[in-house]
Amino acid sequence: MPQPKLATFPAIRGALRFYQIASVITGVMLLLLCAEMLIKYAFGYELFLGGSGGFLWFAPVVETAAGHDSTGDGVNLSLGILIAHGWFYVVYLFACFRVWSLMRWGFGRFITLALGGIVPLLSFFMEARVGREVKAYLAQREASEAAPTIPATEGTR
Repeated sequence: MPQPKLATFPAIRGALRFYQIASVITGVMLLLLCAEMLIKYAFGYELFLGGSGGFLWFAPVVETAAGHDSTGDGVNLSLGILIAHGWFYVVYLFACFRVWSLMRWGFGRFITLALGGIVPLLSFFMEARVGREVKAYLAQREASEAAPTIPATEGTR
């Protein structure tokens, strides 16, 4: 497998930092989405901002022939969480792609990284693991490149 070139190390560090930030945001949004779905489908409520119920309130959800419909007015924060996670996941995929392509990993590694935004809590574990692995790899490669090479002698005396 090809290895990253030393000239790309600054770009790798930047891509890693972007990946770490994106993975934490995506992980938090995924947890909020899971909580929102639990409240909506298990308990039958959606979260609203403003409207007739006050500043922050839960409105019941009714099941119709077309699916679940909200009865609340105001800004539907449950829908906002859903949309925000979707867009942050796109940003997260871009961050995964940058780290993956700069590090020249196999395609299976990209799939594993992408699952971090779908499986709850996985992005937090992947962020720590990938950060640790990439930093260790960069430090090891830089140390090996900086070490003076001793030329081999023709024979021993």
